[in-house]
Amino acid sequence: MVMDSVLNEKQGRALLQLARQVIAERLGLAVDETAQQGLFPEEQCGVFVTLKKGGILRGCIGNLTPAGTVADGVAKNAINAAFADPRFPSLTAEEFGDVEIDISVLSAPQHLEYCDAYDLLAKLRPGIDGVTLYLHGASATFLPQVWEQLPDPEQFLDHLCQKAGLAKTVWREEHPDIEIYQAQCFEEEKR
Repeated sequence: MVMDSVLNEKQGRALLQLARQVIAERLGLAVDETAQQGLFPEEQCGVFVTLKKGGILRGCIGNLTPAGTVADGVAKNAINAAFADPRFPSLTAEEFGDVEIDISVLSAPQHLEYCDAYDLLAKLRPGIDGVTLYLHGASATFLPQVWEQLPDPEQFLDHLCQKAGLAKTVWREEHPDIEIYQAQCFEEEKR
C-alpha cells in the first residue's frame, strides 16, 4: 500500500475535493468550489476511486495505467464509481453525505516472475502489493488495501480468481500472468 510519494498531502486533499465536487455536480447538489486547481499534479498514473458507506464498499472504479493526468483520472473514476459500478445502483443524493471517498494513485504495474504456486505465495507482499491476475482472457485486480480484508495470501488469490470469474483455486493448478503495483492512498475523514 506504500510507494514512493508521487503526491504531497495537499495535492491528495485537493484530489479528494475534486472527486466530491464532480459527484455533487452530477447529482445536482450545491458544489464546494474550493478545489485548488493549482494543486492538481501533472503526473500521469493509474488511479482508482473508492466509495464507502459506513465502512462498506459502495463503488470502486479505476484504471491500472494512466489515462491522462491524475486529476483527469480522479474526475472520471469518481463519476464511474458513483454511477457506473455494475455491482451497485447509482449513488443517490440522499446517500452522498454518508459516503467517504478514497483515492489510490498507482505505480506502474510490473510483471511478477514466479515458478509455481508456492513461489507466487512467497513473492507476494501482503499490505504492499496490489495484484492483477490474467488467465484465459479473464482478469481481475485487487488494490493493496484489499489485504486488510483478506490478509492470508491463499485466500487473497482465491478471491481474486473468483472476481475474474475463474475457479478459485485455478492459481494453484495453472500459471496465470501476475502483475503487481503499489498505491499511494488518500482518504477522506470518516463521516
